[in-house]
Amino acid sequence: MDIHTRKIEFIQEFLKVQNEEVINRLEKILRKENKTSKNEDFKPMTIEEFNERIDKSMDDSKNGRLTKESDLKAKIEKWI
Repeated sequence: MDIHTRKIEFIQEFLKVQNEEVINRLEKILRKENKTSKNEDFKPMTIEEFNERIDKSMDDSKNGRLTKESDLKAKIEKWI
């Protein structure tokens, strides 16, 4: 069974739960797992990677590959 199917089945079972304590425990587990996974996903970049990003940003700026603040705000407004 793939992960998508398992998630759907879990949600269906979760919706049947009537015990508030069970829901509290599941919420705590989910919060703890999300916090742990966020910490594991973070990897600081090396000095070389940092310098490469600076160089690319400078090149983008020199060659006009930028997004205006007003254009970016307009895009964000469409998301909402």
